[in-house]
Amino acid sequence: MMSTTILTLVGSLREGSINRQLAEAAAAHAPETVDVVTFDALNDVPFYNEDIDNDADRPQAADALRAAAADADAVLLVSPEYNGSMPAVLKNAIDWLSRPYGDSALASKPAAVIGSAFGQYGGVWAHDEARRALGVAGATVLEDAKLSIGSSITRFAELHPKDDAEVSGLVTGVLMALAGAATPVAA
Repeated sequence: MMSTTILTLVGSLREGSINRQLAEAAAAHAPETVDVVTFDALNDVPFYNEDIDNDADRPQAADALRAAAADADAVLLVSPEYNGSMPAVLKNAIDWLSRPYGDSALASKPAAVIGSAFGQYGGVWAHDEARRALGVAGATVLEDAKLSIGSSITRFAELHPKDDAEVSGLVTGVLMALAGAATPVAA
């Protein structure tokens, strides 16, 4: 049976962030045929600038991000909500992955957005924006595969998301939906 690789991009750069922990939960509870790979160098990817998006000037971190997306069968964004919107680091990653125009690293890849935020709605606005940006960038957004966990600071004050049975089950459901929609990348 072929394995499905899901590239995970975390919108919080803080090492101990709850959204990073949510990505860890995804990796811990991935179905046997799913490999969750987190790209941990988003903080090294400069803001998108078309002037440097060429073979001579493109930063290595941007090439690494595109290569990770090209090697993946699907994409999972794990996002907090900053000031009612998605974090700039995720928008920047989507911008880099959307190029070159017509040959996006996200083209037709199944994508989903999950995350957690302090507020009661769990980052719904940020997640909606991220889904819209992914769709414009060429991804096939799974509108029904989503998870927004509110009151994260309280809910996960003493419990890692991977140890929360309800959250683990919901995250596994999103991963299964992505795997079911993915066509494995030829090796």
